[in-house]
Amino acid sequence: MSRVTMMVNGASVMAEVEPRTHLADFLREDRGLTGTHLGCEHGVCGACTLLIDGAPARSCIAYAVACDDSEIQAIEGLEDDPTIVRLRAAFTAEHALQCGYCTPGMLVTARDIVHRLPNADEATIRLELSGNLCRCTGYAGIVRAIRSVLAEGVSIPVARPTALPVLPAISIVPEPTRTAATPSPNSTQILRTLRIDLPRNEVWNAVRDPALVASCVPGARLTCVVANRLSGEVRAALGPIETQFIGDGIISFDERNRRAELSGEGRDAKTGTRLSGRAVLTLRGLDANVTEATLSIDYVLRGPLAQFARAAVVREFVAEIADTVARDLAARVRGTSIAPVARLSVGGLLWRMVVRWLRAALGRH
Repeated sequence: MSRVTMMVNGASVMAEVEPRTHLADFLREDRGLTGTHLGCEHGVCGACTLLIDGAPARSCIAYAVACDDSEIQAIEGLEDDPTIVRLRAAFTAEHALQCGYCTPGMLVTARDIVHRLPNADEATIRLELSGNLCRCTGYAGIVRAIRSVLAEGVSIPVARPTALPVLPAISIVPEPTRTAATPSPNSTQILRTLRIDLPRNEVWNAVRDPALVASCVPGARLTCVVANRLSGEVRAALGPIETQFIGDGIISFDERNRRAELSGEGRDAKTGTRLSGRAVLTLRGLDANVTEATLSIDYVLRGPLAQFARAAVVREFVAEIADTVARDLAARVRGTSIAPVARLSVGGLLWRMVVRWLRAALGRH
């Protein structure tokens, strides 16, 4: 059992849950919030859609333990929400429901459309509703209801991330006095071993330059270094979903064992997803010109994007990114000029993963 603390419909909740318990089951069975409906239980039909840290998410594929420290708003907690009140009236007027089973999730998605896409046309609304299945209405009444609310206009304050200080130059500091934090017991662990065709000391000197390493990470940008503390951002795109994780970390170096450790946390302002974790890199010389780099990562992802973070898929992404960083780092140490990647394309990584899997599968036959 794992202890979780979260805000559910404005009330603080503490509970012991099984690691495998989905958020939808926890809300329905433990909290009695049966307004969240379960349909496919595979994240496809959208009946279980609710808000995690302010953004729509599928509660049937979000684990309750992954929502620790998150704010959850189920349909019951949106009863007095001004936009939901208007949508309920519009759904009634436009006959946008029949059996009503999809309606709670449909209302949450409709609210997101109204807030996020105030100028959405019918085609855009239908596209946004494609993740919420309705077997009764044919969607026409639902689309009319959303368009009628959009036509009334709505003013939604948009939270913007606080700008981080940018230093005119980045300098490397001596051994830090503070070490990284211990990872959460609910974290996911990933281990990756890389071969770098450079002497161990040359790789180590490069690793001790955070700006150099950050320039090799797709979508990463280091904005501030003060003593052993780092600030930066990572931009990524998953199809139409664009994220910008802004965060801070603490870095330490063990000269004797050629071991670097970074712990930190960040948040994506658009989705409210939070990422915390620790990465440990250890270098071992295989011979005078070859280094073995072992990368160990412990991380916890909380919020809407956690539903995409299946461990097996994340391991493939980490492997692909680690290979890219190792290759680019070696090239930069040798003096080769490489343009930094402004945004990590998850779709591009996924395509390379599929190609690699197909080649491996064909090679077995």
